[in-house]
Amino acid sequence: MQGALNSAQLRASVWYSLLIALVALTLCYILRLALNDLLVGYPYATFYIGVLVVALIAPFWASLLTILISALLAGTFAIDSHGAFLPQSRSAILGTLIFILVGLAIAVVLNSLRTALADLSTARDELHLVNQTLETRVAERTRDLTEANALLIAETTARQQAEALTRQMQKMEAIGQLSGGIAHDFNNMLAIIMSSVSIARRRLDRGDTNVGTFLDGALDGAQRAANLTQRLLAFSRKQPLNPSVTEVNGLVRGVEDMLRRALGETVRLEFALGGGLWRAQVDNDQLESALINLAINARDAMPEGGSLTIETMNAFLDDAYAAAHAEVTGGQYVLIAVSDTGQGMPDAVIEKAFEPFFTTKETGKGTGLGLSQVYGFIKQTGGHIKIYSEAGQGTTVKIYLPRSYGTEESQPRTDTTGTALPRARTGETVLLVEDDEAVRAAAILALDELGYTVIEAASGAQALRLLDQHGPVALLFTDVVMPGMSGRMLAEAALALQPGLKVVYTTGYTANAIVHNGMIDPGVELLTKPYDLGQLARKLRRVLDAG
Repeated sequence: MQGALNSAQLRASVWYSLLIALVALTLCYILRLALNDLLVGYPYATFYIGVLVVALIAPFWASLLTILISALLAGTFAIDSHGAFLPQSRSAILGTLIFILVGLAIAVVLNSLRTALADLSTARDELHLVNQTLETRVAERTRDLTEANALLIAETTARQQAEALTRQMQKMEAIGQLSGGIAHDFNNMLAIIMSSVSIARRRLDRGDTNVGTFLDGALDGAQRAANLTQRLLAFSRKQPLNPSVTEVNGLVRGVEDMLRRALGETVRLEFALGGGLWRAQVDNDQLESALINLAINARDAMPEGGSLTIETMNAFLDDAYAAAHAEVTGGQYVLIAVSDTGQGMPDAVIEKAFEPFFTTKETGKGTGLGLSQVYGFIKQTGGHIKIYSEAGQGTTVKIYLPRSYGTEESQPRTDTTGTALPRARTGETVLLVEDDEAVRAAAILALDELGYTVIEAASGAQALRLLDQHGPVALLFTDVVMPGMSGRMLAEAALALQPGLKVVYTTGYTANAIVHNGMIDPGVELLTKPYDLGQLARKLRRVLDAG
């Protein structure tokens, strides 16, 4: 069907072109007759018009036909034709040939031009069609991408919401575990304190003065509560640290006796202390506490006995190791490795070992704060801690302490447990500043017990007035966090009034006034609440006796 239609169109085109040629020849011939006398000597003049028109409209074969027939018709108008169609002389033949050649040239040029224009038009139409197709496809693709992007945004939003919900649930779970552990341990400690004090009070009311056992129980509960608070601050990296240049081998040897007492007779303690060990920048008291915590954990992992080895060496953590471990900076460290031959830990336990109140011990056998305290202390120091363990194969805890390039080593700590409390010297006056009335009253009793003359103030402004009225005092003992004027601001103002004044700060929570980046500012003396009478006596005496 399509072939027949194309054949009919072709025949119609041939007849249409032939008709154009005949009409053009007829009109040119009539025009030549009409202008006969005017075109004497120019027999082909009007026929050029026909050739030109046909070449512009019809195919090349129609132009060729027009040229040939025009050459015959124009021959009758030649001067020497005598009315014959064919030229009779050489000049007439030459004129006819020139007409044919010129006509062919016109036909070829115009036909080529018409074909080029037609091809250009076709190309333009095809390009327009391609552009339309491309625009359609772009629009479809854009719509698809828009829909896909909308779906992606929706999925991303949903995933982010799910992740946020998961994090919130994990956070709430962690808070629940933390608060539950705190409540459990604090309630136990408060039960000890309240029960002991209540019994002591009843016995004193009956005139029985034999209450020392109950008071000791209350003090023990209070001390355990204070230790719990310090452990929580250590885990959250909020405890005030007082780092110094430390010779680690000497410190480890210095706690050997305490470690042996903590381990008992069934655990053998061994040391492998490296030679040429670098000095570390660390808080000695906290490092000793960390080693004792690790030793106690190791002892509990070896119920049938075993061995505990403490090894020291120089270590270097490269950039690759630092990149693979969060919060680790590459560089030089002093390594303390504590290894036991105990039960070991599976991977699931290692992952949670540093979480507060997480413990695998039986109820009542541990708080679950030992490792979390060590972890917080090491991180706050700028170090790194890593557990290597395998079930049934023992455990190694590696502590990396930042290397110190300083030369002044800290002085060995003197154990004053059981010795007489150092008391005030004659005429020594302490300016006590505490905004909490009950805490201030307790501090006054403690200072009075130690023999100091006490001037009390409830605020910084009042303390400055009393200092100005009273005159020189031996020491300013001030809380850090107070409304209006902080303890640090008070100390600066007091030093302006009395240069050389000794200052001891006390606080239950270290603000940025005297502690920055977890470290106590150089030259600052701090006594952390809660403190007992012995800690207060030793701190004041040491500061007052310092040069």
